[in-house]
Amino acid sequence: MGKLFAFIGSTIGGYAGWALGATVGLTTAFMVSMVGTGIGIYYGRLIAKNYID
Repeated sequence: MGKLFAFIGSTIGGYAGWALGATVGLTTAFMVSMVGTGIGIYYGRLIAKNYID
């Protein structure tokens, strides 16, 4: 379940980062999307560990 939640979190985090960074420019959108993906993976696995396992 941890990998599934990490995937879902990375998708949501990446999209949120892209949407936030796209207001500035393409390169900024990419960089902020990568940060959002990492945060999404972290919190997705954290949620899976605390609530599912």
